[in-house]
Amino acid sequence: MYKIVGVINYITVIFLNAFTDLGHKIIIQNTIFKVYDGNMQVVLTAIVNALILLPFILVFSPSGFLADRFPKNKIMEYSAVFAVVITLGITYAYYHGLFLFAFAMTFLLALQSAIYGPAKYGYIKELVGTKYISSGNAAIQATTTVAILGGIIFYTVLFEGMYSDTLTSEKEILQAIAPLGWLLVGSSIIEWFFASKLPNKMKEASKRYFHLKRYFSGAYLRKNLKTVTRKREIFEAIIALSLFWSISQVVLAIFGEYAKSELGVTNTIFVQGVMALAGIGIIVGSIMASRYSQYFINMGFVGIGAFGMTLIVFGVPFVHSLSLMAILFSLFGIFSGFLMVPLNARIQYLASRVHLGTILAGNNFIQNIFMFTFLALTTLFAYYGMNTELLFYLMGLVGIFLSYITLKRYLVDTFWAVMGIFGSLRHTYTYHGLENIPKEGAVLLLSNHVSWLDWILLQLPLKRHINYMMDKDIYQWFGFHAFFKKGETIPVSAKASKDAWREAQKRLNIGHIVGIFPEGKISTDGELNSFHRGYELIKPNYDGVIIPVFIDGIFGSSFAKYKKSKKSFYKRRAISVYYGVALPKETTAQELENVIQNMKEKYETK
Repeated sequence: MYKIVGVINYITVIFLNAFTDLGHKIIIQNTIFKVYDGNMQVVLTAIVNALILLPFILVFSPSGFLADRFPKNKIMEYSAVFAVVITLGITYAYYHGLFLFAFAMTFLLALQSAIYGPAKYGYIKELVGTKYISSGNAAIQATTTVAILGGIIFYTVLFEGMYSDTLTSEKEILQAIAPLGWLLVGSSIIEWFFASKLPNKMKEASKRYFHLKRYFSGAYLRKNLKTVTRKREIFEAIIALSLFWSISQVVLAIFGEYAKSELGVTNTIFVQGVMALAGIGIIVGSIMASRYSQYFINMGFVGIGAFGMTLIVFGVPFVHSLSLMAILFSLFGIFSGFLMVPLNARIQYLASRVHLGTILAGNNFIQNIFMFTFLALTTLFAYYGMNTELLFYLMGLVGIFLSYITLKRYLVDTFWAVMGIFGSLRHTYTYHGLENIPKEGAVLLLSNHVSWLDWILLQLPLKRHINYMMDKDIYQWFGFHAFFKKGETIPVSAKASKDAWREAQKRLNIGHIVGIFPEGKISTDGELNSFHRGYELIKPNYDGVIIPVFIDGIFGSSFAKYKKSKKSFYKRRAISVYYGVALPKETTAQELENVIQNMKEKYETK
């Protein structure tokens, strides 16, 4: 992906934009932290965050129009010029100690980001294509997080170095740290330079026009919201992201006061440092989500992320050690990366090219409506004396709802994602012949059987879910039965095998993948057992193919019936799965056995 022309420049632009935005926000937040205490600190911090969110609400329609109407690289270039002008104004405010003016400039800096936000994220799909859409989103998320993390540490350390306990007012503090304004200006100028080098990826120019009358009357808003809500999965992904960002915004807004009142921490380096660890976690989580999405956008990580971050939010009030708090925030970041990368990639993947900018602008609009509302409620609760511990519990309840809606849609995907994570702790997987699996239509997937994990190995690289035929006793296993049922597994028993084959026939007739291990049992010596003819009872009148599969490398492991060799506990086992070319639906069990035996002789590692 990084060899594509423009990718490095694009990542640099993303980094500098986030680094500059965050720098000014941190300076204002640290000034508030030094001057105010208690509920007033929470209120002012929430207002700062609200000023950052409000522009995304106000320019929903214009920003979406611009991203769809003009080349996205040009929008980023002109926005960078706007950022230079704004940072010069911010620097002027610092030198003259104009706290309210600098406070208000937070809004203008956010306005610049809001205008080019849809273009920035829409450019990912244009630049790297759908092949690298998960990797592109992971790279941008990691880059943005590194910028935020770097900005927090960089500007907080410089702020503390210039700050003195003798400074008691906002004016005195701003004048003391005023030279930091020139760093903001410099970053914006460099961002402008790299933005000017981005290639134009717009295939066809749009001829649409923007009418202010329709904007102020709300006509554009109504039309664009219809576009955003037209595809249910896109809208549900936007709602999930909105709830996630709302929880995150409130947690970050109240943590400063919580650290001061409950943990006794007054140094902004420690406070910002703990929150910055969430950024490191996001980087790790984004990379992991990208790695497990190398074959398709792995939506199972959304459920894991939502559930994990909910547990963390509930756990924060029970921790009274800064070091343990740092661990919690790191984990919070990892689960955040799990959730953000697949949801953003899915939205971009499902959105049509002509409406991509509008949908991404709508994503920003709805997310910021949620975040603005949550911050307003936080400000209200803090103003009337609700302590930060209760606010953490409230956010935990929101997290429960987020977990419910994500697991309801992605429960089966979440199960497979969990299996993939646990499996990769002990194994490395290599898949061959995935192109032989049709993207749609019926598939009878027939494989050799060498371990208890074979059914997991076959599913991990496939976006389409396999409907396995499974022994009824295993199907009824406690703790797994619900997942087997949700995954549309077909139970087989000796007394009702004909019913099972008829059910398999139905699944194939409606275009599903049905998975069967024709040996009927796990091999105890690594050799193929005789293939049973049961699958031949399925009439070949479905519109599909038979795909033979050979699994190599797991025989002899702790998950096989025969332990072939002892390996170091710390050495991961290399497993390869080979999906063969399609066979005729009339292929007999003996013919199939010969095909897989030939694959075994060709591919098996000795």
